Amino acid sequence: GIDADCGGACSCATCMVYVAEDWRERLPAKDSSETAMLEFCPHVQENSRLSCQITVKPDLEGLRLKVPPSQQ
Repeated sequence: GIDADCGGACSCATCMVYVAEDWRERLPAKDSSETAMLEFCPHVQENSRLSCQITVKPDLEGLRLKVPPSQQ
């Protein structure tokens, strides 16, 4: 599952998820702190995001995410 040990403060990277390809462009761009935290994640990919940095809004209805092997 999604651990999120830091409670959404973008300081632990335990909430990393993979965003489905058809959703990548619909999310806001990563900021510098998210990009820096992702550098410490094992299994990081181009579609990796920290779920704590994705604000859930009605237009994200149906967003598809997968958790990496380290969180299963």
